[in-house]
Amino acid sequence: MATKYLTKFWRKLFLHNKIFIGLIAGAIFGAVFKQDLRKLEIIIKEEKTGKKQKFVVAGWEKAEFILGDSKIEFSEKDGTIKVIKFFQNLPDKEKLVIIFHKTGKAGEERFERVISIQKVETPASAIKPVGIIFVRLLVFIAIPLVIASLISSIASIGDMKMFGQITVKTLTYYIITTVIAIAIGLICVNLIKPGLKISPDIKDKIASEYHAEIKERIGEEVRFDLIDFILNIVPTNPINAAASGNMLQIIFFAVAFGLALTKIDKNKSEVITKFFDGVSDATIKIVNIVMKIAPYGVFALISATVAEFGPEIIYTMIWYIATVLLGLAIHLFGTYSVSVKILGKENPIKFFRGIKEAQIIAFTTSSSAATLPVNIECMEKNLGVPKQIANFVLPLGATVNMDGTALYQAVAAVFIAQIYGVEIGIAQQLTIVLIATSASVGTAPVPGAGIIMLAIILKSISVPEEGIALILGVDRFLDMCRTVVNVTGDGTAALFIARKTRNN
Repeated sequence: MATKYLTKFWRKLFLHNKIFIGLIAGAIFGAVFKQDLRKLEIIIKEEKTGKKQKFVVAGWEKAEFILGDSKIEFSEKDGTIKVIKFFQNLPDKEKLVIIFHKTGKAGEERFERVISIQKVETPASAIKPVGIIFVRLLVFIAIPLVIASLISSIASIGDMKMFGQITVKTLTYYIITTVIAIAIGLICVNLIKPGLKISPDIKDKIASEYHAEIKERIGEEVRFDLIDFILNIVPTNPINAAASGNMLQIIFFAVAFGLALTKIDKNKSEVITKFFDGVSDATIKIVNIVMKIAPYGVFALISATVAEFGPEIIYTMIWYIATVLLGLAIHLFGTYSVSVKILGKENPIKFFRGIKEAQIIAFTTSSSAATLPVNIECMEKNLGVPKQIANFVLPLGATVNMDGTALYQAVAAVFIAQIYGVEIGIAQQLTIVLIATSASVGTAPVPGAGIIMLAIILKSISVPEEGIALILGVDRFLDMCRTVVNVTGDGTAALFIARKTRNN
């Protein structure tokens, strides 16, 4: 009886309420079944049979890695991340011997022919594939949606003068809000000075844990070449651009194709326009179906995230996190509220209510690209933005408008400089504004891409790129938060352009 009542109650709830419940329930589930940072799963290969055996090691106080005449030791204070990373980077594992010394009378455990060392999976981390499937469903529909919606919306606008005005206003709005976001981030980080509030011990521990990972992610050389960036916008093969998910090249092709339709015989162009309009409608229908599993996808993703990272790492970086979140909150509720009220002629409360489904998906997936289909639907259905405007402004924004990412990069760059004792003057901060604005255009709309662009900024102001290791542990959480700002910024632009178009 109780199950029947709960099922009936669940069905009556609005989708955004279901997603929010999934978010909260996932956080609780992840906290209850969080991964033990002192447990390791060891997989060895038997010498005679070749079969794999799995062991779980817990309660160890020292781990010895013996390879020939060399021996490397790790204490429990080093944590599992450092042990796992060290093992993964070993070139020769066949002759490796690992000895785990345990506390008290537990003695030690010795392993040979080790082929894998991982964290121990919990129920919260085991359900992560459900969330990954949800994200993939959104991402797989994003590219056909962008192509179809851009072509149909540009072709339906028809008037090239109006299209030019919309493009200029949209890009100008994105650039201005990005500069404002960076300025807010710089003001916050200069006032709070989070880099001066972290102890040397914590700095050394975090840096050592993530040093190998950051080397792998940023590579040996990072640079940003404006000429190469512009050249790479033009695809040599649009099919390859779609296959590789290069959104800027996809947008270039779709815009060029849409403009070409306005120049050919109307009888022919109408057929093609109606086709892509139908494709756009079909993809939105697919989004509606996918969103039915959104509460469960959100639950799985948040559970896995909370279980993997837990609150421990947040405690050590609380001042840095607080600085980033303060800047994001000011831009989200300050800058955007003013923009919605003055430029969009809309009630900010109504706007935030209308876009909340997209914000929750953005927070959960950390991907503007995955959130794009949901954002388009929110702006059309809840806020009355015309289809041709939403279908042009939002895909463009998901690619070139990264206010939250730009703000985070500004805070992170100065924070790392403060830790290393590098003086950041006005000239360097102006450099941050310039490069962060340019880099935000080139940041891929996928989780974690901002790290690569941050490396470019650090290099430009002579701050060691290895400092990124200090913030890598909390980057996933902050990536979730800044993606909310990115997606919301796209929505405010669509509202503004829609109002300007109606007035004209």
